[in-house]
Amino acid sequence: MSKPASATPKVPVEAIKALRDKTSASLNDVRHALEASGGNEAKALEWLRQRGAQIAEKRQGRATGQGRVECYIHHDGRLGALVEVNCETDFVARTPEFMQFCRDVAMHVAAMSPRFIKPEEAPAGTSAEDAKAAALLEQLFVKDPKTTVGELLKGLIAKTGENVVIRRITQFTVGG
Repeated sequence: MSKPASATPKVPVEAIKALRDKTSASLNDVRHALEASGGNEAKALEWLRQRGAQIAEKRQGRATGQGRVECYIHHDGRLGALVEVNCETDFVARTPEFMQFCRDVAMHVAAMSPRFIKPEEAPAGTSAEDAKAAALLEQLFVKDPKTTVGELLKGLIAKTGENVVIRRITQFTVGG
């Protein structure tokens, strides 16, 4: 007696490994994304992006009492930034992914001068367009202009399984 054919196509292990290396998503999510997209990597990436957004939305209300304060000082010492990024546990705060995210956000703040974290934080009278342009989470990430800082944050939340919040940002310039 033979086994019935699987309803989903078998995805090669190499494809799963390659997409996992690109995204750092869980093996289960990567496998499912590739199966759901029929092996199409672009569609699988979109599926993973949507999955990350769903996970981030679920985690939004959870308390974030741990985290890191990270700084970036430009090579000439005339420009710097400080950021506070919070998460739920000190375990996540010590992971390489979390620490790299904090460093990247600090560098982005130094380079792009966001005035606030979310557009809603803009002062009254600021146009919606100006508020979006000056909001950290809406800005295109300086190291990868295909994604926003907000999308990077959602990706980190999906990877860590914890709520992560960029709490405070500040930029310093000599004479500024």
